[in-house]
Amino acid sequence: MKIAQNAVVKMHYAVLDDNENTIDNTFDEEPLEFIIGTGFLIEGLENALIDKQAGDKVSVTVKPEEGYGERNDNLTQAVPKSMFEGIDVEVGMQFRATTDEGEQAVIVIGVEGDEVIVDGNHPLSGLTLHFDVEILEVREATADELAHGHVHSPGGCGHDH
Repeated sequence: MKIAQNAVVKMHYAVLDDNENTIDNTFDEEPLEFIIGTGFLIEGLENALIDKQAGDKVSVTVKPEEGYGERNDNLTQAVPKSMFEGIDVEVGMQFRATTDEGEQAVIVIGVEGDEVIVDGNHPLSGLTLHFDVEILEVREATADELAHGHVHSPGGCGHDH
């Protein structure tokens, strides 16, 4: 079966940046399993998988506009340390922030005196990503999987809806 909308795909992948630094790699772990078309994958990678099948190996380069987007400098700002009352804030910590656009994930990128510098960009925004993928299995999603929007393991999906 070829990969198409609503297909369940099981695959291994490695993703590297332009400097050949490994960002993530599943080849020594459990493979990734997902439904095509549910927004689980970034657009550039999902598009490259269409019409592939089990056994195929794919290498694809994904530019920021089809990945995690370009960096937006307006999403980096200094906020008072007092907003983190009772927390020993350190670089790398992640928080949920309420913004004019709703909830936003932010990561602490600096602590300077009484200010904490936070960044609302996705950590991979602005990066060109290089994927090496091995397709292990392709199958039709079940009606339940499509209704829930995710793959179910043999024992069910682990939730009540």
